[in-house]
Amino acid sequence: MKKAIQKMSLTVFLLSTTLITTCIQPLSAMESNQTASSIKGPVDAKEVEAFADPLFADKMKQFNVNGSSFVVVRDGKVIVNKGYGFANKEKKIPVDKDTVFQIASVSKTFTALAAMQQVDAGNIDLHGNVEEYLGGLKIPNKTGKPVTMYDLLTYTSGIDLPDGIAITGAQYIDQDISMDEYLPKHMPTVIRPPGEAYTYDNSGFLLAGYAVENASGIPFAEYMDEKVFKPLGMTSSSVRFKPELMKRMAANYVGRKGELRPPEGRTPTDGPQGSILSTGEDMAKYMIMQLQNGKFDGKEIVSEKSMDLMHTYQIFADKDLPITTVGFEGYFPELANGQHVVLKGGNMPGHSSLMVLVPEQKTGFFMSYNNDSLLSSEIYKEFMDHYFPAIKEKAEPAYLPLSEKDAQKYFGLYQNTRVYFVRTSITYENGSLVLENEITGKQKLRMIHPLLFVDEEGNKIAFKEDKNGNIKYFYYATPKGALLVADSQKMEMKQTYSDVSNTSSYKTYINNLSALSIMGAKTGNKFDPTGTMTQGEFTDALIKAQGMYVFAGSEDGIRQQLAAGIPNLNPSAPITRQVAAVMIQNLKQLEPVATTKTKLQDTADAWAKDAITALVSQGIVDPDTKVSADGSFTFRAKDLLKRQEASALLDLAFGYYSLPIKRN
Repeated sequence: MKKAIQKMSLTVFLLSTTLITTCIQPLSAMESNQTASSIKGPVDAKEVEAFADPLFADKMKQFNVNGSSFVVVRDGKVIVNKGYGFANKEKKIPVDKDTVFQIASVSKTFTALAAMQQVDAGNIDLHGNVEEYLGGLKIPNKTGKPVTMYDLLTYTSGIDLPDGIAITGAQYIDQDISMDEYLPKHMPTVIRPPGEAYTYDNSGFLLAGYAVENASGIPFAEYMDEKVFKPLGMTSSSVRFKPELMKRMAANYVGRKGELRPPEGRTPTDGPQGSILSTGEDMAKYMIMQLQNGKFDGKEIVSEKSMDLMHTYQIFADKDLPITTVGFEGYFPELANGQHVVLKGGNMPGHSSLMVLVPEQKTGFFMSYNNDSLLSSEIYKEFMDHYFPAIKEKAEPAYLPLSEKDAQKYFGLYQNTRVYFVRTSITYENGSLVLENEITGKQKLRMIHPLLFVDEEGNKIAFKEDKNGNIKYFYYATPKGALLVADSQKMEMKQTYSDVSNTSSYKTYINNLSALSIMGAKTGNKFDPTGTMTQGEFTDALIKAQGMYVFAGSEDGIRQQLAAGIPNLNPSAPITRQVAAVMIQNLKQLEPVATTKTKLQDTADAWAKDAITALVSQGIVDPDTKVSADGSFTFRAKDLLKRQEASALLDLAFGYYSLPIKRN
């Protein structure tokens, strides 16, 4: 679902997957004086509007949102369906119930529904090898365990690059690229046993939609029209950019300044992972069907058994940490205030959506708005606190002691299974596990039970063992972003290289990069620590270390970015230390730490000096570069870069360390 990385921020990437909240209080701070008698839910249109109108006015201003739809349903009826602000502020076109938005990843729930329809019809075996429904295509698989439709729909396929299969861009609006044409050239690889780990997965839902297409014999867009949209009376919904919908589509505004951008399509054209356009009017009908156990206007759209799978959590990090159903998600259960909630968020550049269902209360709400901010998370929290407030605060858990001996099984370097640039180290200090990464910094963890811990901010970390009792994954329910969207996997440390001594100051860096498959042996079991590298070899290692290549279509942009300002680049030429520093800084965009004095003593080219100073100021420096008390240092800028030096610079710049990074 991603394109060149310089055109899409990490925040947008996260929003395109799920609901990521920044407004969540620490668990211990969550309080409510409400009583059970106050839990009534939305029943009166005037009351809902009295609640929503000032809320949207305030939050839209806070998040610089020009326009939003908002629809609430309960007990099979639409309570409120209205718009706020402008679909197009330049033309003063207001948002109303018929304004069209790109609902992005909310589309995944429709794909799950279509797949379950085919399960109901006997055309797909939910727990059988999904390759049977891929028209002869094979999924490369390193595990020996076949992928099932159930794995795809619960985000547990084990695919290597869950965002590496589909590209977005304005140029794809008018193109028609079929899944038949696209998938054979872009098939992902299964690298973890299916069902073993949770990884939010766009590639998996694309494959699920393709399986629906083949099992039904109907092209995916036509299938959704005939089997879902028409039976539900969703006359303003489509997988494709139909002209009559484009005329009513809200403008796309991106970034904090709300820059107007053209809408973006995707390749392949029919995107089961996120290509549906819809309105508040249509989504009300869809939610009513969902809350009526698959029935709408006297028709069964999907069986009650299938709907149960869509509304019942299938994947858990811990018994109190539900993650996914078939198609839906349930992050931050604390915000549900004790209610059973399933939700799905979605984002395309300039459009965001959120659907929240409270099945046991027959209540749901949906909203779409025309920027890529976190407005939806605020509305969700306020909605639940207002209509379904928490009855009582949970008691603080009792924490268990943890000895250093017992802690050792958790130690290691972990990498997020979706966003490879998020790496975490877990060690031990003064009776506690210590978790460290660039996103959360250092966090001491307290043990609730041997597989469940809580950090200093009240966020839970759930570990998962393999069949031999060894720790293999953890799931971190932190609102700070990327760690939330997948399990993190413990990396296997390579055997010690025969030419890297145990006393080498580079050993840890070399082992880390080897475990992450960024740099490995040069020949046999030798790392060649003092050997040199070409510019091309360092570029390849740098791209792996940065980890952003996981986004489809991003690598070309990354290569252009890292080369900026460097004269006479030649992939086959040996790389100097100053060229390596500039390449790293081009991607990191770091500022020198104001409180750290640095003074470069040796000669470096003018185009490299600022990059060298910024990295050294941040502590991104190899062990053989010594910084004196007065901040002076010799970088050996024009010397050739040694492989061990490259390992240190790359590990420090893109590893787990919570350096004092401050971005421009």
